[in-house]
Amino acid sequence: MSVYNAVKKVAYENGKSIYRIEKDLGMTNGYISKWNKSMPGADKLQLVADYLGVTPQYLLRLAKEEK
Repeated sequence: MSVYNAVKKVAYENGKSIYRIEKDLGMTNGYISKWNKSMPGADKLQLVADYLGVTPQYLLRLAKEEK
């Protein structure tokens, strides 16, 4: 699983869409979907993790476990 899919899974569990996260955090549309192929910067990953109420480590671990 990519970091994008991990974020998408946690977002779904929290009733949020990727679009809503990007909009609320001032990111451009499609920014998080790029994490499907590349690793996000630590600062952006921290922002998203805080928004979702989890740690960046949790998201990374979830992404790694589902490979």
